[in-house]
Amino acid sequence: MLKTLLLIRHAKSSWDDISQSDFERPLNERGKSDAPKMAARLRKRDIKIDAFISSPAKRAKKTAEYFIKEFGEKTDDIILVSALYDAGTNNFSDTVKDIDDKYKSAAVFSHNPGITAFANQLVDKANIDNMPTCSIFAVKADVEKWKDFSKAKKEFLFFDYPKKEE
Repeated sequence: MLKTLLLIRHAKSSWDDISQSDFERPLNERGKSDAPKMAARLRKRDIKIDAFISSPAKRAKKTAEYFIKEFGEKTDDIILVSALYDAGTNNFSDTVKDIDDKYKSAAVFSHNPGITAFANQLVDKANIDNMPTCSIFAVKADVEKWKDFSKAKKEFLFFDYPKKEE
């Protein structure tokens, strides 16, 4: 059985209100247009997403909402994992390990620098300097259980981001 993992960095966020905490920063106009565009591009790839897992930070959660709506699911179904905010690679590994095995595919919405570091850990040839905002990094592994995902040999599927030509 294959498990597919999509790492999605939150869309572009706003720095307009400097009194706002980092956690509460919303998406800016570009983020609000990139997120639905990237969600639609992902859906065109015929990838089914069974679980939408997000950092609870406003910009990540909002990005996840755009994606889950595109896939015809309810925003209430987004699984919020506080460890994905300000996450290091171990937080990502732990989150993936804890995904319910009934899900064949999962999209994880989070932040830099952790998401880029984790993507680079997943496959040898990733070599991604930076996952741009609203980018999608996808890999799959032939495992039954998510807890085995990190140690399994993974196959790189694709890396897509808003400024990449279709």
